[in-house]
Amino acid sequence: MPATPHEASAPVCGRFAPSPSGPLHFGSLVAALASWLSARHAGGHWLLRMEDIDPPREVPGAADSILRSLERLGLTWDGPVLYQRTRRDAYQAALEQLQADGHVFACGCNRKQIAAAGLRGPEGPVYPGTCRNGLPPGRSMRMLRVRVTDRDICFDDRCQGRQCQNLARDTGDFVVLRFDGIHAYQLAVVVDDAWQGITEVVRGCDLLLSTGRQIWLQELLGLPRPGYLHIPLAVRHDGPKLSKRAGDAPLDQWPPGELLAHALRFLGQPVPDEYAPDATMPLLDFALSRWNPERIPSRRRLPAPAIPLP
Repeated sequence: MPATPHEASAPVCGRFAPSPSGPLHFGSLVAALASWLSARHAGGHWLLRMEDIDPPREVPGAADSILRSLERLGLTWDGPVLYQRTRRDAYQAALEQLQADGHVFACGCNRKQIAAAGLRGPEGPVYPGTCRNGLPPGRSMRMLRVRVTDRDICFDDRCQGRQCQNLARDTGDFVVLRFDGIHAYQLAVVVDDAWQGITEVVRGCDLLLSTGRQIWLQELLGLPRPGYLHIPLAVRHDGPKLSKRAGDAPLDQWPPGELLAHALRFLGQPVPDEYAPDATMPLLDFALSRWNPERIPSRRRLPAPAIPLP
C-alpha cells in the first residue's frame, strides 16, 4: 500500500467523508461537528474526503456546496480535500491484493436470485454463497465478492458500546467490485482511511453495520483498525432519516450559530445561555472546551430539531 500523506505527527486524526449527492443537511452537520470536535479536542488533525466514487449518485455542484457550508459553519479542515475519484488505482491495487491472496471470487447472481434464497440479515437479503466455489452453469461474472469468516467480529464503540457481528450470518460474502465496474464503498473507505492515517471514525449509526465488513477488510489487507464512535441518526418526526437525496432542507437558510447550537444539543453537549446566532467561533470554542463524548445519547435514532427560520 502507498505511504500515508499525513505521518503520525498528531495523536488523533479524524475525518468527515460526505458523498456529493446533495447539499449538507442537519444529519450531516451533526456528524461533521462531532468528528471535528473529537479530533480538535484531542489536538489532532481533521481531514475532509469527498466520497465521489459513484457518479450516478452525484448531484452537480453538491461537492462545492458542502465545502461552502462547512466553511460558513467554521468547521475548517487540514490539508487538501481528498476526492475518491482520484483514488481508483489504489482501490484496484487493494482488490488485486485480495485476489492474489485468494479472498475474492467472481459472482454471477443478481438481487432477485439472492433474495429468492430466503436468507435475511439486519440489512436485508444475505448472500447464500452460490458462486463461492465457482460460477454455476449458465452464469457469467457480474461482480467480485470477498469471502467472509464464520466468527464474531467485535469492536468497542465509544457511544454504542460493545458491538459484535457474524458476517457469514448477517451479510454473507459481500461485494468489493460492483457490476458496473465501480469499486464498492466498503473497500474504498478502508483503503482511504489507512492511506490518510485516520485513527478515529466518527459517523452516524446508519453505518454501524458496515463496520464489521470494514474491519474484516482491514484484517485481510493488513491495515490498522481505527477507533469508532457512531452517533444517533437525525430522523424526521415521521421516522425516515434525513437525506440529501430526499431533498431535506439545506442549511444555508439558517444562521450558522443557531445551527451549531441545535447540533450541540442534539449531541448532548452544553450550549451557553446566550450566543450570537450569526457567530460560530464563540460557540465552537465553548464546545471544544467542554466536549465530552459520554454525553452523546446512545440511541440509534433521534428526531431532528425543528429549527425556526429567522
